[in-house]
Amino acid sequence: MTEASQGSKSPYYPVFLDVRGRGCLVVGGGSVAARKVRTLVEAGASVTVVSPEVCAELDALAGAGAAAELRRRPFEAADLDGAVLAIAATDDPAVNEAVSRAARGRGIPVNVVDQSALSTFIVPATVGRGRLKVAVSTAGASPAFARRLRERLEGELDPRLADYLEQMAEARALVLERVTDPKARRRIFETLASEGVVARYLESGPSEADEVFRAQVGDLIARADRASEAL
Repeated sequence: MTEASQGSKSPYYPVFLDVRGRGCLVVGGGSVAARKVRTLVEAGASVTVVSPEVCAELDALAGAGAAAELRRRPFEAADLDGAVLAIAATDDPAVNEAVSRAARGRGIPVNVVDQSALSTFIVPATVGRGRLKVAVSTAGASPAFARRLRERLEGELDPRLADYLEQMAEARALVLERVTDPKARRRIFETLASEGVVARYLESGPSEADEVFRAQVGDLIARADRASEAL
C-alpha cells in the first residue's frame, strides 16, 4: 500500500450509537452546544449540560423539568461520571482541552467541536426521515462540503420515507414471526425494499399507500406459506 493510498483512507469507523437512557455530557452554553443537546435529546439520551452561562435555547432545553439537566458552573472532571460520551462546545480552548483530556483518561468517547485533534469521534452531517438517518462525513477534510451534500440529500429524500419505514418495521416483525425459511424472508424483504414498491408507496395517497402495502405483505407471506407446504 502506498503512502498516498494510506493517506486517502478515513481514520474513522462509522457507527450509530444507541444512547437511549444513557448519560451524555455537553460542555458549553452557546448555540452550537444547544444544537448538540437537541440532537442527543431527540435520540433519547439522558443529557447533562455544564456551563456557567447558557443561551435562551439551552435554558429551555435544560431548564427545570426539561429534557436535560443543567449545571450552571465550570466543568469538573466528575461531570463525566456515568457518561458514555462527551461533547465540548465552548469558545475556551483550555476548557475544551480539559474535557478532552478528562474523557480520554476515562476511556469515554469525546468530540471537541471543530477540533478533530482533541476528539476521538466526529459528528457527521445528517439527514433524517423518521427511522432513516443518512450520515455524511469527509473525515474532517471539508465540513462545508459535507453540509452541502447534506442539503442536497435533504431535497432529494421524500419526507414520506418516514411513513414507508414505519410500515416496513411492522412488516419485518410480521414476516419474522410468520415465515421460518431464511431465504423466503430475504426474498420478501428485498421485494418490499425494491425501487418499484417504494416508488408506488410514495406516489400514492397516505391511507391508500398503507393499505396497498399491508395487502402486499400479506400476499407475500401467503405465497411463502404455500411454497413451504409444497415442499
